[in-house]
Amino acid sequence: MEVLRHFQRAGWPVAEVPVHWSHQRGSKVRPLDYPRFLRDLVRIRVPLPGPADALAAALFLAMAVALHSGRFFDPAHRYLTDSLQDQNQWEWFFAVTADNVAHLRNPLFSHLQGVPEGVNLMANTAMLGLSVPFTPVTLLLGPAVALSLVTTLGMAATAAAWYWLIVRRLTPRRGAAFAGAALAAFAPPMVSHANAHPNFVVLFMIPLIADRALRLCTGTRTTRDAVVLGLMAAYQLFLGEEALLLAALGMLLFAAAHAAASPRVAREAVRPLLRGLAVAAAVCLPLVVYPLAWQFSGPQSYTHIDHGPGTANTVPALLAFAERSLLAGDADRANALSLNPTEQNAFYGWPLLLLALAITVRLWRRPAVRALAFTAAAAALLSLGPRVHVPFADTTVPGPWALLAGLPLFESVIESRVAMICAPALGMLLALAIDRLAAARSPIARYAGLLTVGLALLPPVPAPLRSEPRAEAPAFFTDGTWKAYVRPGESLVPVPLPEPAAAEALHWQTSAGLGFPMPGGYFNGPYGDGDRSGVYGVPLRFTASLLRDVRATGVAPVIDGRARAETRADLAHWRAGALVLVPQPRDGALRTTVDELVGRPARWVDGVWVWDLHERR
Repeated sequence: MEVLRHFQRAGWPVAEVPVHWSHQRGSKVRPLDYPRFLRDLVRIRVPLPGPADALAAALFLAMAVALHSGRFFDPAHRYLTDSLQDQNQWEWFFAVTADNVAHLRNPLFSHLQGVPEGVNLMANTAMLGLSVPFTPVTLLLGPAVALSLVTTLGMAATAAAWYWLIVRRLTPRRGAAFAGAALAAFAPPMVSHANAHPNFVVLFMIPLIADRALRLCTGTRTTRDAVVLGLMAAYQLFLGEEALLLAALGMLLFAAAHAAASPRVAREAVRPLLRGLAVAAAVCLPLVVYPLAWQFSGPQSYTHIDHGPGTANTVPALLAFAERSLLAGDADRANALSLNPTEQNAFYGWPLLLLALAITVRLWRRPAVRALAFTAAAAALLSLGPRVHVPFADTTVPGPWALLAGLPLFESVIESRVAMICAPALGMLLALAIDRLAAARSPIARYAGLLTVGLALLPPVPAPLRSEPRAEAPAFFTDGTWKAYVRPGESLVPVPLPEPAAAEALHWQTSAGLGFPMPGGYFNGPYGDGDRSGVYGVPLRFTASLLRDVRATGVAPVIDGRARAETRADLAHWRAGALVLVPQPRDGALRTTVDELVGRPARWVDGVWVWDLHERR
């Protein structure tokens, strides 16, 4: 088989002769030889990783565990501090997906939040490509464990995938590939998103997609590679659509730059590439057309979402150090230059950017270096938004993102996230530089260069993600006491209602086994009343808005007959069976307000205040 494989790769002709296979007395072929033959065939087609590769994979796993060590060893009782409310949201996504799969319900929708309208899960980041396969883990060990495993193992797998691509395409030196892959998977923006957004850090399919697209350029096995590419793209769509969009943008930037650097190679590659992409699209679209139709036209779908001002990077943000930098982190400065701790999408630091510039100048003759450098620079420039603030001046100039900002899909992208494209591009430049230094004849040049690289890489080294003990869900939810207050078809109304800024009620709901639906919530949906622009959470009705204001101010307002009538209408709209207030800051004003709204005092039951609405009926 090895000889035939060598002939095939060399393009030599092989004569095929038909053979009749039969077992005769004295035959040396035994039953166990068949699985051995298949094993050897797999080894030839898919070579086993060597010791260096296995060590790299083990180190990537150790790095991912160390990063998540604050939660990884006790995920059910620890909460990532900088995740804000996203850990609650993601655990809910995993829990509701497992519940839908276990009960053979539509995995693209749920009625458990946003009563009575529900949640379009395909229009949210439910990550069905992993939340569905992880259903057994979620059901057996809980959504907190499932989410922790997905994020930790996914980051390690992503680093391993970048390592594989660099070894295959750029350099066979394992040390250089390890350094480049580590930067690609654990760069400051990735660490920031590791707090809250697994769809942006579990990217193991992206290097595989990039490699398969490069294979199309050779034109050797276009149809086979295109079919595989189509299947990979379809799967990535269920892992993260925005990540796939950014990856496609990054590959387009790289292709344009490489074509300019090597026109002859581009001319030879364009026809098989376009033909292969057409086949890949023909394979991918039938698999995703229904989920995408549900996402954009199904119940609770929306056309786009406006993230508001301040979503672009600035030049200082690209040069500054990340909050979680082990040696140079500055939380105040990082938060001043970003939306929040989960969206620190730049912060590569000036030493790393200077190193990338030096690598580009030194290795400029290589087309791959020019293409990678252009990709990183263009992505960084696009991330500055449609209006770029000029450093040291009180003025702005038009940015290239203005050309994309109004296009479908791009209009919902947080433009600062485009800088995440820089991470793999910088990682590959780093790998090429280390490969060149390792081959240097002069020991002085070699070690001085490696020392410079090491010093530039120190600031991006992250500290473990911050975590804190998690508040236990009240016994009212965990012991099933809620069942006495919520009848079939009714909802349980937390006071105040859950929203993106305060979504602990999602944790109470998952702790109760998703036994009751509730109004409000933390998800993306339409604004309502004919307006299909997207919002976080749901538009606030009178009662929800009133209770949120009371929580914010701690002042119980005067309740009149009109307020009671509005509350009765809201409770009817939500099909509420009971209201529940968990002890929290300013809960005295909240309890007084609800007492007045429903016309009677609450009862203390298993750690919560309860207003049973059936008593009035």
